Amino acid sequence: IRPFDGAEADAIPEIKSTLRSAVYKRLLADVPVGVSLSGGLDSSIVTALAREETENLHSFAVGVEGSPDLEAARQMSRYLETVHHEYVYNTQEMVKALPDVLYHLESFDPALVRSAIPNYFLAKLASEQVKVILTGEGADEVYAGYDYLARCETPNELQDEMLHITNALHNTNLQRADRMSMAFGLEARVPFLDLKSVAFAMSLPADWKLHNGRTPKALLRRSFADDLPAEIVNRPKAKFSKGAGSSELIAAQ
Repeated sequence: IRPFDGAEADAIPEIKSTLRSAVYKRLLADVPVGVSLSGGLDSSIVTALAREETENLHSFAVGVEGSPDLEAARQMSRYLETVHHEYVYNTQEMVKALPDVLYHLESFDPALVRSAIPNYFLAKLASEQVKVILTGEGADEVYAGYDYLARCETPNELQDEMLHITNALHNTNLQRADRMSMAFGLEARVPFLDLKSVAFAMSLPADWKLHNGRTPKALLRRSFADDLPAEIVNRPKAKFSKGAGSSELIAAQ
């Protein structure tokens, strides 16, 4: 990957145009396409870009009653005027779905299982309306969104870790996203992991992504600050299971 030659301000419009192309490409289909909308930064970016090209864009959100994701997703749906669908589940439904989730996930990794549960309900909900769904997977890997990446003190250390977790996605978040969606015959597409998107993100200096004193994913937040509500742009990273509220319920069992 050739290192990006320019200032940080020069990268902002390129981040936006690269992601726009990635989203537009994944909207091409001869079947209905929707979006996963958790109300987090990544899914909101994908939804905003998809909405530019889609008149009646269907968005989908799941969570337990009162979960942060549901409220943030409603806010984004109102803002972008999507056709919004949501499903509110409870502890009993999670426990009942768990054997099915494990069967399709083909993993007993606790973190993966926790986030697979809301993914399972999301895929079930979306499959009733569309055949393809766009998701925000991959943004945290290539733009250093995870909280634990704050432990990386040097640009080289951060770049190595980002490459490592991106290369491992087939056994982690992409395994979850793929297995849960295909359990319902739904195809999940991931614009952030478009080859050009990954290559461009990884070409950016890693010191622009370091957490020391900066908000995680500051580059992404800057790139879409004019396109999303301020509270969404500044919303902290929340794992899917936490934002949807399922991790607390599982822990209580």
